[in-house]
Amino acid sequence: MTNAPVTVGLLYPGFSAEDDFPALAERLEGRLRLPLVHTSVGEDAHRVDALLDLGSDARLAEGAQRLAASEPDSIMWACTSGSFVFGWDGARQQVEQIAAAQGKPASSTSIAFVEAARSLGLRRVAVAASYPADVAARFVDFLGVGEIEVVHWGSRDIMTAAEVGTLGREDVIKLAVDHDHPEAEAVLVPDTAMHSLLWLDDLEDALGKPVLTANQVTVWQGLRIAGGTLDWPGLGRLFAGPDR
Repeated sequence: MTNAPVTVGLLYPGFSAEDDFPALAERLEGRLRLPLVHTSVGEDAHRVDALLDLGSDARLAEGAQRLAASEPDSIMWACTSGSFVFGWDGARQQVEQIAAAQGKPASSTSIAFVEAARSLGLRRVAVAASYPADVAARFVDFLGVGEIEVVHWGSRDIMTAAEVGTLGREDVIKLAVDHDHPEAEAVLVPDTAMHSLLWLDDLEDALGKPVLTANQVTVWQGLRIAGGTLDWPGLGRLFAGPDR
């Protein structure tokens, strides 16, 4: 019996916070592989038409084909806005097509948010979004279809993933704190263009409640559908194991 690391393959659009993933893999000392393929981008814009193009079947299929060489155990479309803009059924269709073509379980960051919230037993959350308000509202709607009630949400109105990728630790913590709400059981911070994986405990310490970030739930969902362990230190309450 071998103890080979689980390999979660990532389809990641463009360049912004992709260094979050190898930094995590390094911290976990080889117990998790996170090979990443950059999917093509037409226009870097948090605008609905641009996001629909970003998550198009052709772009994802081409990326998944290149990712196959890494022999992933699961495949994640590591993009929140490029999945929830398609709505609940459209987001499901995206990953079903990847799974069918590659013969591997597949999911996306938007779906991962719903699954992670359910895993923690969350029903009422706040959303701290980097997107413009019209795009953030679509994420709120997506969560609602997944039976996650959003009691408060706010948006930072940042138009490009490149700009989101420049946000530092204090910026991300402030965004989450600013959009927390007393009735929220957790704060959700979408956008895989935002760094977060090395700051998860800091975020939860600042808010005193679970915080789910895009890159965090992406890794968690990839491990979950691959059958990997979900008990990892330093990655927030989501990864705290069954006795969380």
